Amino acid sequence: AGTPAAAATERVGSIGDIPLIDRLDVADLPGAATQRFWFRAADTVLGQPWMVPVIVVKGASRGPRMLITAGIDGDELNGIDIIHRLAETTDPATLSGTLVLVPGLNTPGLLQSTREFTPDYSRASPNLNRSMPGNEERGGVERYAGRLWNRLLRPNADQAVDLHTQSRGTAYPMYVFASTPRARAMAELVAPDIIKLDPGVKGSVETEMVNDGVPAITLELGTPEAFNAEMIGRGVAGITNLMRDMRMIAGKPVAAAVQPFTGNKLAVVSAPRAGWARLLVPLGSAVAKDQIVATMQDGFGRVTDTLVAPLAGRISSSFTDPRRDKGDTIVRIIFLSDDPKCDAGC
Repeated sequence: AGTPAAAATERVGSIGDIPLIDRLDVADLPGAATQRFWFRAADTVLGQPWMVPVIVVKGASRGPRMLITAGIDGDELNGIDIIHRLAETTDPATLSGTLVLVPGLNTPGLLQSTREFTPDYSRASPNLNRSMPGNEERGGVERYAGRLWNRLLRPNADQAVDLHTQSRGTAYPMYVFASTPRARAMAELVAPDIIKLDPGVKGSVETEMVNDGVPAITLELGTPEAFNAEMIGRGVAGITNLMRDMRMIAGKPVAAAVQPFTGNKLAVVSAPRAGWARLLVPLGSAVAKDQIVATMQDGFGRVTDTLVAPLAGRISSSFTDPRRDKGDTIVRIIFLSDDPKCDAGC
């Protein structure tokens, strides 16, 4: 079990029929019930609260606490519908343990459909998923992140899945970042197309959870600013399989029909000049060294460049907006490096 909450759930009011809380401790909530809360993450400069929705599905039997979060990047939405569906379909009467579901961590970013934390007019908006565990004693993103971390996320997690998509103009297949052996096992249970062994990024939910002893993965699901039914369905199925492995629900984990491609390093193919890009290989497909992956065209449709894969691997992300500036990413290719330094990811 993870570190318990420093204090019990603190209720400070309500919005309609939904309680408003300053702190969550699922240990003091009744079992065999689903409850919904607004969590006060911080205050705006007008002294009004930024509120984050929280759903707690607490089982009739004791068991682990699985934290599932989405929307920490405000234009990445598929995970929100995954959480909504899990809340709808999980029966607390037959659940062992607790689902702690947070469908929308970055309230200001979601309001403006921006990846960043955008609570005001700042032209240098920070990334909330690089700001954990934050600091409650400071202002801005540090306070917002600190309250999320200390009062909601970390005290209620024994394992964690942070749901994402690619950001505007780009796309992922179903893709997992994993930094430890347990995280890799979690990734395989979720059954993505690709697993990236990765040392993690300082300040992200996944990395800071792992650093604090909580097994965690980042699960990427397609494209931003939309609900994609196929990705959402696969995400729900994958997390359900993970719940079986954690003995939160009945049944044995199901092995993936197709084993995901596992790599530990990325090669980037970039636009050599501005223009219109045309992708010639599908996202997620295998490519050989020197295989043509895309072309660049000028404003008249004339091909200016033919872009090739620098090595063999899989297309792990690609553009969706064909307007590319010089240096913009065309595709990323994931591969398995035999460099010992990359065993756990580079």
